[in-house]
Amino acid sequence: MTIYPQPGIMDISLYQGGAGHIEGVSDVVKLSSNENPLGPSPRASDALRQAAGMLHLYPSTTHDDLRTAIGNVHEMDPEQIICGVGSDEIISFLCYAFAGPGDEVLYTEHGFAMYRISALAAGATPVVAPETDRTADVDAILDACTSATRLVFIANPNNPTGTMISEEDIERLADNLPDEVLLVLDGAYAEYVEGYDGGKSIIDARENVFMTRTFSKIYGLGGLRVGWGYGPQNIIDVLNRIRGPFNLSSPALVAAEAAMRDQAYIARCRSENLRLRAMMSEEFARIGIVCDPSFANFLLPRFDSEEMAEGCDAYLKTRGVIVRKVGGYGLPHCLRVTIGDELGCKRAIRGIEAYLAGKRSLPA
Repeated sequence: MTIYPQPGIMDISLYQGGAGHIEGVSDVVKLSSNENPLGPSPRASDALRQAAGMLHLYPSTTHDDLRTAIGNVHEMDPEQIICGVGSDEIISFLCYAFAGPGDEVLYTEHGFAMYRISALAAGATPVVAPETDRTADVDAILDACTSATRLVFIANPNNPTGTMISEEDIERLADNLPDEVLLVLDGAYAEYVEGYDGGKSIIDARENVFMTRTFSKIYGLGGLRVGWGYGPQNIIDVLNRIRGPFNLSSPALVAAEAAMRDQAYIARCRSENLRLRAMMSEEFARIGIVCDPSFANFLLPRFDSEEMAEGCDAYLKTRGVIVRKVGGYGLPHCLRVTIGDELGCKRAIRGIEAYLAGKRSLPA
């Protein structure tokens, strides 16, 4: 074969999404993809149905209505907002625009898989900075920066650990990065943190910080694939030069706009997640499972070994409960468990408790 991909492409492993079914099992609880168990706002569903009558028309190329809605809710200039096919596409735009062969893209030890994938796709070199107790370490990130570093990605809260760092730490990181480095704050789970602006105030005071956000998590629109980014105008201008003119469909745009404008529904989703997350944390502690405090819509229970985590995952499947193995994130002794509805959460807890009881009853 004489047709070869660009260097780095074959180093990308195919992305594995969270499983959604178990062969032979009909009553399945899916807690593997951090989806909102309450689904989208009814207003978003209504808007989607109404959009069926305009499927023959091309969508907006500028996304004005959605950007205006985002700007109104978050007190941002719509001109400093870009929309994409999930925040994944915005991450890819950033790598294509600001990194390439000879450049480095830096992220933390247990950071989101798309940082490495997008860096390699752009021909850049992915570089990993160590974390401290599964939490981003500002000093380690700064130490890992070189003259080749162009982008630093921080998910805050982080997936799959659920941990986050303070705004003071983010400010210290931004203020001490080399001048040619752009700090990207991935806020896919920012809405789950009461009072957190995702880094807006930090961005507004600087020229080297950018944020990405998504409608796939708390907004419950993962099936429509809508994300957005906010940052300095010059960064937005660059990204719009490589954005496809019709990258978002009309149904996706109107549903996302309706979802963004229904902040009362988002507050309800946040409150319910907080309640059930606290319940699951307490139950995990009761049965002897250790978790870091999570600021997102999932927990990361840690087991004594990779074998224990693998065994628990297999056992849960026999009970119709799907969680997420995270060995690919360097956490083979952990399982990521989405905060589902109350019934789903309780089924997961009972399943893990039963598995541990069985293991503990075995002779030493």
